Amino acid sequence: MKPSSPISLATSSIARKTRLSPYLFTLLAFILFVSVLYGEDFMCIFGQLEPNFVLPPSRTPEKNKKSEKLAFSIGKTEESCDVFSGKWVRDEVSRPPYEEWECPYIQPQLTCQEHGRPDKDYQFWRWQPNHCDLPSFNASLMLETLRGKRMMYVGDSLNRGMFVSMICLLHRLIPEDQKSIKTNGSLTVFTAKEYNATIEFYWAPFLLESNSDDAIVHRISDRVVRKGSINKHGRHWKGVDIIIFNTYLWWMTGLKMNILQGSFADKEKNIVEVSTEDAYRMGMKSMLRWVKNNMDRKKTRVFFTSMSPTHAKGIDWGGEPGQNCYNQTTLIEDPSYWGSDCRKSIMKVIGEVFGRSKTPITLLNITQMSNYRKDAHTSIYKKQWSPLTAEQLENPTSYADCVHWCLPGLQDTWNELLFAKLFYP
Repeated sequence: MKPSSPISLATSSIARKTRLSPYLFTLLAFILFVSVLYGEDFMCIFGQLEPNFVLPPSRTPEKNKKSEKLAFSIGKTEESCDVFSGKWVRDEVSRPPYEEWECPYIQPQLTCQEHGRPDKDYQFWRWQPNHCDLPSFNASLMLETLRGKRMMYVGDSLNRGMFVSMICLLHRLIPEDQKSIKTNGSLTVFTAKEYNATIEFYWAPFLLESNSDDAIVHRISDRVVRKGSINKHGRHWKGVDIIIFNTYLWWMTGLKMNILQGSFADKEKNIVEVSTEDAYRMGMKSMLRWVKNNMDRKKTRVFFTSMSPTHAKGIDWGGEPGQNCYNQTTLIEDPSYWGSDCRKSIMKVIGEVFGRSKTPITLLNITQMSNYRKDAHTSIYKKQWSPLTAEQLENPTSYADCVHWCLPGLQDTWNELLFAKLFYP
């Protein structure tokens, strides 16, 4: 047998390398894919989740990302501009955008001045992004855009507050005889008649069917969510042009969540206990499936509002044990502050589910900016639905509401961010 020549050996070696190169390329591509896909998850752990998951880069070629024009957009935000990253600046000229007394749509749970709050400082803060300016809210543009259309907020009472804020920002441009508001069960509809437009709120604290779906009587400690049941509520959302979802606080019953497999009508209910993160992931996936099946990406827009923080533990910001939002009139100045009530594991779930989805959805990442606002809660300055006891009256901290926000106030800024992302994505 003739020994192989150096040339043939070299040729054979090159051939082997050539055969291996596709595998090397695949490996490198996989590493790049993983780094892109999970990069957002690592960021969200620190509260810096990418604000706009319109077309995830892990799923969509760059050229497609640039070519798709989102519905209602009239311009673009600079790539270097993250409107959710910034600071609060004192502004006594343009704030507040309206007065509490001139908006009759604010529920008594949110009218802090009417219920005796002695200061107005919480009303005079404007959000300033770090590397750009937030577009000014243009009520005329919003109303003209909504002409002949439906805009709906879906979720819990925090989204209802955002819904009311939007009405307050717009209603002065609508003649008295051309506007109305009606509530029927879970659905509240504000109608601007001359625009043939509606702004709506639908009560669904889990988005899926649950035993807390009654819009009035829903204070249930042992909460149960039915798996795969989003169409129970989703049938009321069909035909909407702009939809804003939220869901978070109602899932936070502990480390576990009760999930119903079957129907609430079953005599023997099959209820399983899963981790809060897995339950929340189930809810997020159901929401995205509903959006994919029911929203026309060329004509409609979908938003999701991230978790709204509470300020129930003063020790989180260096306060005394037992303190909460009661009597707080200043902001938290630490730019890295993250309250213990905002579960980073839930932010990670949002990053994972949204980041892997092809469904166009814009995240309104209001969590970090709202974390600084321990001053803006309704606290004790709201309608109390039950008479207060002598013990409560002696200790206002015991009944302070550190979940909801005064109006006008913080939630007006949430809508200004919605406005920015709707028209300048």
